[in-house]
Amino acid sequence: MPEFKALLDGYRRFRTGPYREQRLRYDRLSQGQSPKVMVIACSDSRVDPTRVFDAEPGQMFVLRNIANLVPPITAISGQSSVAAALEYAVTILEVDYIVVFGHARCGGIAAALSPLTDNRFISGWMEQIAPARDKVLQAHALLPDVDCQQALEQAGIRLSLDNLRTYPFVREAEAAGRLKLGGALFDIADGDLKILDQATGQFQRLPIDLHAED
Repeated sequence: MPEFKALLDGYRRFRTGPYREQRLRYDRLSQGQSPKVMVIACSDSRVDPTRVFDAEPGQMFVLRNIANLVPPITAISGQSSVAAALEYAVTILEVDYIVVFGHARCGGIAAALSPLTDNRFISGWMEQIAPARDKVLQAHALLPDVDCQQALEQAGIRLSLDNLRTYPFVREAEAAGRLKLGGALFDIADGDLKILDQATGQFQRLPIDLHAED
């Protein structure tokens, strides 16, 4: 099992390196957590929000699922890891910010555009963005230059932000000024991060001076 052995080797490096170097931080974290930000990210192995944002242990409360989606509360029936994580973050941890963190070239979004008939759980999960998908496909039919993958990746983030506000504890915390919501999209290929301007509904590239790092 070379894959699992690689994980164990990684643990050994972690235990003798970063863990030892940040021992005081881990001692504090052993007493509890108090992150100020919740990040809702995709399960994609290529995009780790803690790496993209260079976050320290304990800094972010992270929920990951296929295509970083948040179902509306009306779609919750019985157990839901998304609803439970949201409730915990907002009412127990009292985070200040929730970020829906999408990424380019998302496999879940690709599956929504080309449904996988043999994969009922994937198809069922992605069906929640069917209205957004249909609008994107309609736009593409009128304007062939529309990039359906990119458009739906962005639409999925907007939809998840709208769905977050269907949860009473999220809506009430935001109305009271205790909580803010935001969206971001990371491009794996070029490293660009785009931030959603909720006033315009458009994603704007975060400016960065790469030469400053030389």
